[in-house]
Amino acid sequence: MDEKESKIIQEATRVFMTYGLKSVNMDDMARHLGISKKTLYLYVKNKEELVDKSLDYYCQSENKSIHAICQQGFNAIDESLEIMKWVLGILQNIHPSVTYDMEKYFPASFRKMKACRYSAIHDSLTYNMKKGQKEGFYRKDFDTSVITKLYFARIDLLFDQEVFPLSQYNITDIYKEMFRYHIRGIASAKGQSYLDEKLKTFKY
Repeated sequence: MDEKESKIIQEATRVFMTYGLKSVNMDDMARHLGISKKTLYLYVKNKEELVDKSLDYYCQSENKSIHAICQQGFNAIDESLEIMKWVLGILQNIHPSVTYDMEKYFPASFRKMKACRYSAIHDSLTYNMKKGQKEGFYRKDFDTSVITKLYFARIDLLFDQEVFPLSQYNITDIYKEMFRYHIRGIASAKGQSYLDEKLKTFKY
C-alpha cells in the first residue's frame, strides 16, 4: 500500500467510524476525503472493498495501541486502567450503528474484524492476567483461557442493542461496569484494595 492509498484508507476509516458504515456512500466518502470519486476508485473497486480495508486498518491500529500500552511497564491493574481509558476514548468517537452495520451489511468483513479483535484481546488479556498473578494483584485460582472467552463475549454484548438499547443505555457506562466487574472478579485482596484506591483519583 503506497502512501496515498494509506492516507485514503486512514481517512475513510475515520469517516466510517464517525458517521456509520451504511449511511456513507461513495459520493459522500469522496467529498469527505476531498478527492473525486474517480480517484477513490483507483484504490478500491467498490464500497465493500473500502469497508474491508478500513476495518482492517482500524483493527491493526487497535492492536498497535494496546501493544504500546502493554510495553510501558505498568503493573497489571494500572495497565488495565490505561487500556480502559483508551477504550472509552474510542467508544466515545464511534457511531453507535457501526457494529450493527458491519454485522448486517458487511458480514465477511465483520467476521474478519471479530477474529482480529479476538486475537488482540486474547494476547493482551492473557499477558495482563499472568502478570497480575505474578504481582499478587490477581488470584491464582482461575483459568485464564476461560476468563478471556468470557471477556470477549461481554465485548459483544456491549453492542447488542436488544440487550442494551441505545435509548436506555450509554455504551461508555456499560463498558465501565464491565471493566469493574472483570477486575473485581479476578483480583486478590491486595488487588481489590489497590483498585479501590486507584479509582478514587483515576480520571476517565
